[in-house]
Amino acid sequence: MGKLEGKVALVTGSGRGIGLAIAKKLAGDGARVVVNDLDPEPGEAAAEAIRAMGGEAVAVNGSVADPAFPARFVGEAMERWGGIDILVNNAGYTWDATIGKMTDEMFQAMLDVHLVAPFRILRAASEPIRMLARREAQEGREVFRKVVNISSIAGLYGNAGQASYSSAKASLTGLTRTLCKEWGRYKVNVNCVAYGMIETRLTQPIEDVQKTIDVEGRAIRVGIQPELIGAMQRMIPLGRPGTPEEAADAVYLFCIPESNYVSGQVLVCGGGLLL
Repeated sequence: MGKLEGKVALVTGSGRGIGLAIAKKLAGDGARVVVNDLDPEPGEAAAEAIRAMGGEAVAVNGSVADPAFPARFVGEAMERWGGIDILVNNAGYTWDATIGKMTDEMFQAMLDVHLVAPFRILRAASEPIRMLARREAQEGREVFRKVVNISSIAGLYGNAGQASYSSAKASLTGLTRTLCKEWGRYKVNVNCVAYGMIETRLTQPIEDVQKTIDVEGRAIRVGIQPELIGAMQRMIPLGRPGTPEEAADAVYLFCIPESNYVSGQVLVCGGGLLL
């Protein structure tokens, strides 16, 4: 049996990249997973991939920034499996510009997806968690639950061109530490993983034509200039970017029983990169 056997995990932004690696990691250790992607196709594909591994998964797709999303997401976990044991707020993207060129729309979009959405999802989960914890306490059982919020070293140290993203991720640390104090009585460990440079479609090298991703009708440019990638790699003590699977491993550390007395912490997963 895996350490997460029978647990119910919810992972936003888990149709691709780091989120998909997290969902597979948790499912591979026994968790039943509610996956999510902005687009239906990768979300359904992620759920099918987990089922092909022999696990259990269901997809609740759509934008995490939609005010109606948290109720659907949390509701599916409760209705299908009757619980919430692990919640990973991973969904997000970057929309960069220097502050003189950054619009209100760009700034607010980053706050909405990286801060407001996790807040709303955690708020939606608060009553189910309270009721489950109350029942377990009455039965004399101590059951720990896990929340892992995904941040970035940009949220810890700032990053040129990312005033909006850095602000949202920095605020997520405050939300993490506040929930640690509010939910300790419910035996919920609330922690944060801050990533350095991880290989995803958002950090791919820019070639002749810069690629874009579609986010609710917006064409968002993604990728990093090759010379900047080279400079960052030289700054990473381990000598290379991390893989999505290595990023998922850091989240896993906060989801297993060995972290039951660890809460309110920020773990940097960056190969030693500290800016």
